[in-house]
Amino acid sequence: MYDRYQTAMTPASVTAFCPGHISGYFRRVDGRDPATTGSIGAGIVISEGVTATVRPAGRSSVVVRIRSTEGVPREVSRTSPPLCSALDRLGVAAAVETVCRLPIGAGFGLSAAALLATLTATNRLLDLGLPADEIAEVAHETEVTFRTGLGDVAACQGGGRVVRTGPGIHGTIFRSFDLDAPVCAVSFGPIHTPDVLGSPPQMARVAAAFPARQPETFTDFFACCREFSAGSGLETPAVQQVLAECDRHHIPVAMTMLGEGVFAYGNQARDVLRPFGEVYEMGMADAGVRIMEVTA
Repeated sequence: MYDRYQTAMTPASVTAFCPGHISGYFRRVDGRDPATTGSIGAGIVISEGVTATVRPAGRSSVVVRIRSTEGVPREVSRTSPPLCSALDRLGVAAAVETVCRLPIGAGFGLSAAALLATLTATNRLLDLGLPADEIAEVAHETEVTFRTGLGDVAACQGGGRVVRTGPGIHGTIFRSFDLDAPVCAVSFGPIHTPDVLGSPPQMARVAAAFPARQPETFTDFFACCREFSAGSGLETPAVQQVLAECDRHHIPVAMTMLGEGVFAYGNQARDVLRPFGEVYEMGMADAGVRIMEVTA
């Protein structure tokens, strides 16, 4: 499968990085197919994400690693059906290694970031000549098919605080670059995204909680997020405890979607979140997926 793309100029490896995305609120939009199915909503594209290194191979393989606070990568999986499916769709194969620092499945958009980083790196490795939109289309449709996300791919095409008013990667996205202080998060564990996205009753409650207005400032963004999480039924007691403590200190805070955790904004956020667990500090990303290294 790979041989028809191999040339004397094929690099030994290509590494790409894609930022993650914290969704604050969303509503599913069902289309006629995966390309037109997605979500609308708002969130923050974050400076943390997924680094993917791909190498030539006759058969696709994936190794997933998480980097500890000490900087040591730890293998957590040797499979990724979404990544292998996306490579199959392109008719190519590659050996893939993904590395991230944030917990997987906890509402940081890492499945979308892994897809975009892997496909972007593979496109360069095998000189496929695919435009960025086509790569994003494959990543988005894979997310929808595997029920691992609905709008993260669209958001991760660029940086900023985003408001998505149309589904899919061609939907209208407003990006504001108005967050210059740290964004901090704590996570109590994953929420199984396919269970939520595949549950009609839960999705109906999520749709009913969707804010009626479009936030224009980051303050109103957090207010909309709080209205949504309270009405959606997704808040857990652990999340509610952290939200209340941040409110007591007047720190903008919201629940990560979809994950059992919170994200808070500002220079004091780390100190307030620290008693609740490991704090992940990051910033707002100023750009989307990009090539980091090409090794000859």
